[in-house]
Amino acid sequence: MDDTSPAPQRPRALIGWRLLALFYDLWPAAALWFALSFLFNLGYLLAGHGAREFVAPFTVLGWLLWIACWLVTGLYATVSWRRGGQTLGMRPWRLRVRAADGSRPSWRALWLRYAVGALSLLPAGLGFWWAWFDRGRLTWHDRASGTRLLREPKPR
Repeated sequence: MDDTSPAPQRPRALIGWRLLALFYDLWPAAALWFALSFLFNLGYLLAGHGAREFVAPFTVLGWLLWIACWLVTGLYATVSWRRGGQTLGMRPWRLRVRAADGSRPSWRALWLRYAVGALSLLPAGLGFWWAWFDRGRLTWHDRASGTRLLREPKPR
């Protein structure tokens, strides 16, 4: 028996790559939010609320706009993950979402990943930083959804 073999390495947490991908994905998400806000405000204007009135924050319509922005961002993320395993922000860093068994994740798993991922950003990103302490280097949304974020090797 040879005891000189190296101990298996822990998987990488990929925190830096995840944050870079999130930053890149902020831009298409912001474009979707602007378009959605324009439509909400156009509808508000056409409903007869005056030319200088906009949807006020912390009103029912304002909260509906926030919910719609959250849902449209989720649609962008889940459709991207389902179709090719990655969003626009994940492509430069060669990141890909997969099910724990390596297959394409289900819609349910992807929406759960998105919802828990959004919640894990709220407490100062604790759900993401958790990967540094987790034995499998998984974030809260990785664990909750049964998905994994993998970094692909550079093409030769």
